Amino acid sequence: MKYKHVKGNEIKGHLDVFISHNKDEEDGEIKNWDEVLIHGNPEGLKSLAKLLIEIADLNQEKVENKYLPIGAREHHHLCPGIELSKSSMRVTVGRLDAKGTGDFYERYKPKDEN
Repeated sequence: MKYKHVKGNEIKGHLDVFISHNKDEEDGEIKNWDEVLIHGNPEGLKSLAKLLIEIADLNQEKVENKYLPIGAREHHHLCPGIELSKSSMRVTVGRLDAKGTGDFYERYKPKDEN
C-alpha cells in the first residue's frame, strides 16, 4: 500500500488560513464569534482539496503500526511559510476516526440531524 509517512510541502500554489474575530450587535446585545477563513489561488485550493481527498480515502487499517498506531488518526500539519502563507496560522487537517477502533475523540459533538 502506498503511504507517505514523511509529510511536508503538500500544498502547492498559495493558501492563507486564519481566524477572523467578529463582533455584531443585535437588539442591544453584543455577540462575539470567530470564523476560520481559507483563501487560496486555484492551485492552492486544488492542492488542499487533493490532500483532503487523500486523507479521506486512506485505509488507515492497512498502514503499518510503526507509522500509524492503533488509536491514532491520519493527519497532516500545514505550517506558515512552508505549505501556507507566512500570514497563516498553523493548521492540522486529519481524520476524525481512529485506526482500529473507529472512535472519535471525546470533545467531538456531532451536528444536529435534520
